[in-house]
Amino acid sequence: MNILAIDTSNYVMGVAVVKNGVVAGEYITNIKKNHSIRLMPAIDQVMKETGTVPEDLDRIAVAHGPGSYTGVRIGMTTAKTMAWTLGIPVVGVSSLEAVARQGVFFNGYVCPFFDARRGLVYTGLYDSQMELVKEETNVLMEEWLHQLKALRKPVLFLSQDMHVHESMIRDILGDKAWIPDGPYQYARPSIIAQVGETMNPDPLHELVPNYLRIPEAEAKWLEQQGKK
Repeated sequence: MNILAIDTSNYVMGVAVVKNGVVAGEYITNIKKNHSIRLMPAIDQVMKETGTVPEDLDRIAVAHGPGSYTGVRIGMTTAKTMAWTLGIPVVGVSSLEAVARQGVFFNGYVCPFFDARRGLVYTGLYDSQMELVKEETNVLMEEWLHQLKALRKPVLFLSQDMHVHESMIRDILGDKAWIPDGPYQYARPSIIAQVGETMNPDPLHELVPNYLRIPEAEAKWLEQQGKK
């Protein structure tokens, strides 16, 4: 099976082509540039360098959130448009799970997270089999860390936003907190392809972003409607 994987759900952008379980090509950047401008050229480059034409693809896997609202929409729109045009399935993969799988060999719990500002994070808790122990959620980081501390087990933390919360993690969990080096903190699109290969395809028009919380603008609008 030939799979194109796309991730624009956060600051890091990634594209990969995986052919029959082999990573043929992978492109990842962690730079402050617009995903909407750079995604299609990145897809084109990886496809060309791996000798892949659109008709070779059997499936598209895309990170469907949580993360940046705009980033999630860019990846989802691109993936769904390509899948519709090519008449192939598309699957949505959790952006948090994609990061968590970097810790698949850790003997303990794995906690991926993304900073959601104002002390909040998007997060979840996985075991070494990559099964959810605590559902993905949007929660205050301090509250979440006290929940993890109560488990009294080692926890591997993975996040592109580690610098924002590392001090608090170490203060609250102490030696139960494991924080690996930088390269392990970022999702790889090839892992999204790997996960996507095992999933049942989503009905194209039913595949929607998983924001975990509604955008602030929408929340304010709903609040205004309630006052009227």
